[in-house]
Amino acid sequence: MSGTIQIGTCGLSGSKATYAELFPSVEIQLTFYQPPRLTTLEKWRNEVPVDFEFVLKAWQLITHPAKSPTYKRLKRKLSESERSEVGYFKPTSIVEEAWQITLASARKLRAKTILFQCPASFTQTPEHISDMVRFFSQIERNGLNCCWEPRGSWDKEVVQTLCEDLALWHVVDPFAQSTTTPEQCYFRLHGRHGWRYQYEPDELADLVELLPTEKTGYVFFNNIHMKQDALTFKQLFESTSD
Repeated sequence: MSGTIQIGTCGLSGSKATYAELFPSVEIQLTFYQPPRLTTLEKWRNEVPVDFEFVLKAWQLITHPAKSPTYKRLKRKLSESERSEVGYFKPTSIVEEAWQITLASARKLRAKTILFQCPASFTQTPEHISDMVRFFSQIERNGLNCCWEPRGSWDKEVVQTLCEDLALWHVVDPFAQSTTTPEQCYFRLHGRHGWRYQYEPDELADLVELLPTEKTGYVFFNNIHMKQDALTFKQLFESTSD
């Protein structure tokens, strides 16, 4: 199997240089809760090899409503009017500002890919779809891969059409559902029976078979055993690729 499959974890703790010795990529979580200062992101970039890849989650002000519990980690104080204008890709100035800050963060990290993770409350309604189409049709991407993780009940054909029309990668947990963009693979593994789950070697072997050949893709583990599972999977993938 050839192509470039980036393997890592959702978030990291400790030394970034030490992490980069183990994995070629990481999905940054802090940019979702509250993007760090650009000087901090520049420092992160300088702590890892030039070919190390940062993938970042778009700021929650773009995707999540203010009632989301994730806002407990937001350092910015929102006014009442702002609270009604954030999330769900709404056509508001604060969502546009949040995108510009996310884009600036991507530039500092020299990222190629941004994840837009939506809550289950972002449902398949005409208003939500319209705002999503408007957002992705108007933003300045600068060549970035935009990846969308819908949650809740979405019709597979609707997801496929949106991804095709808006040039999005469909992000999934491959053990929970199949992607509608198999040639543009972004897998996030949350644990088959919850966050405390540890994957069996045969499950990770099955995961290798789901990856596209001669394509770029991402596999990030987001369970309590994510570091160990990612290492096991990386070793298995490399042995299969030889």
